[in-house]
Amino acid sequence: MAIRKAVQGKKNVGRNQVDTYYFDVEKCKNSSSKEGCFKKGSRTKTYFVSIKSDLHQEQIAFQETDYYKEKAKHRYKIEAKSSELKNVHSYNRAISYGITNMQMQGAIAIFAINLKRMLKLK
Repeated sequence: MAIRKAVQGKKNVGRNQVDTYYFDVEKCKNSSSKEGCFKKGSRTKTYFVSIKSDLHQEQIAFQETDYYKEKAKHRYKIEAKSSELKNVHSYNRAISYGITNMQMQGAIAIFAINLKRMLKLK
């Protein structure tokens, strides 16, 4: 029923392409389900369908596995620690220059979190 079909977006650019279907509003006006089919005053109606790349298809299939679902249940614990590192212990921004100083900052922040946890457990 579409009067025109177009593919938008470029291949292999990091975004998925989109199939765009264009429909004639005059056909919608004459159909039995015209409620919500089109906006008043518009000449065409468009409908978008995302074309998933192979990489996205693999990721979608992986997210349906039991392994992923089991690991996702424990993710909130890791995210809470990451959030604490970034927000409370300033791990989101380097204090000093150089890779060794950044490693030292990370080690101190992680040590502080572990020390807090040990004190809480005692």
